[in-house]
Amino acid sequence: MGTYLLVESIIKLVTAEYPTINSVELFGQTIWLGWLMLPALAWSGLPAVFLGRAKIPLAEELHNKVLYADAKMNKADWLTAGAAMVGVVGIGFGLWWLDAVAAALISLDITKDGISNLRRAVVDLMDQAPTTVDHDDADPLRGKLAAMLQDLDWVEEVDLRLREEGQVYFGEALVVPSDETNITQKIEDALKRAGDLDWRIHDLALTPVRELPEKDQSTR
Repeated sequence: MGTYLLVESIIKLVTAEYPTINSVELFGQTIWLGWLMLPALAWSGLPAVFLGRAKIPLAEELHNKVLYADAKMNKADWLTAGAAMVGVVGIGFGLWWLDAVAAALISLDITKDGISNLRRAVVDLMDQAPTTVDHDDADPLRGKLAAMLQDLDWVEEVDLRLREEGQVYFGEALVVPSDETNITQKIEDALKRAGDLDWRIHDLALTPVRELPEKDQSTR
């Protein structure tokens, strides 16, 4: 859709196609339809501004990437409505090219959202390391959990793997114990502390091993 709008806008600019907006009879008066389109566009765009701003902090608190994506789409909604209003005003003032330029800007925003959302969907399907809701940074929860396990007085080394399933995390932790006395109780206590660390830690398997498997440092 973004590519289609961009090509159509470029064709209109090249061919100097002048868009027209007709008038309509309303209550016995002839009114230019552009004046009716502007409040309609504002009505569709303004709620999206407030809804998007309200959803983002909730999405971060709930670690809900679907809600975060919806908030970003609200931003796209009001940007699109604003660009369309600029195009309508441009036509009203005889700036025929402004409508095509506004459509081109809308197409670029659509294309950007499509590419970024496709990339995020693919890496989520590949079970990449958990990230923040905006997908820009690694989730600091992994570091906190690894540090908590490493600070246990009976743990010598830790190797932690987490994967994301919706809003919650599943994972496996391999630990090299420095003291194997009453190891079962120690593991149960460690799992309880992990669950208390953050509500998103839904299921963690903690396995004591003699030594950690060797692997590429970049995957840790």
